[in-house]
Amino acid sequence: MRTTLTIDPDIAIQLQRLRKERSGSLKSLVNDALRQGLKQLVAEPRRDRFRMKTFDAGPPLLDNVDNVAEVLALIEGEAFR
Repeated sequence: MRTTLTIDPDIAIQLQRLRKERSGSLKSLVNDALRQGLKQLVAEPRRDRFRMKTFDAGPPLLDNVDNVAEVLALIEGEAFR
């Protein structure tokens, strides 16, 4: 397919530098860059796995914390009420 592209000046400079380094044609360089860019645009975003650092806090001070009133009574004494 033949088309006309308007390339920004900063991109044109990078393309010229790469063309000199690789001694290839502008056409092949632009096609390679578009292929790589399109692969990244279409690909699923990479999600790094969430990792949490753990530490040993020792044995639990209370066996069950479901009853908040009981926990407060143990920690603060019966005066909390």
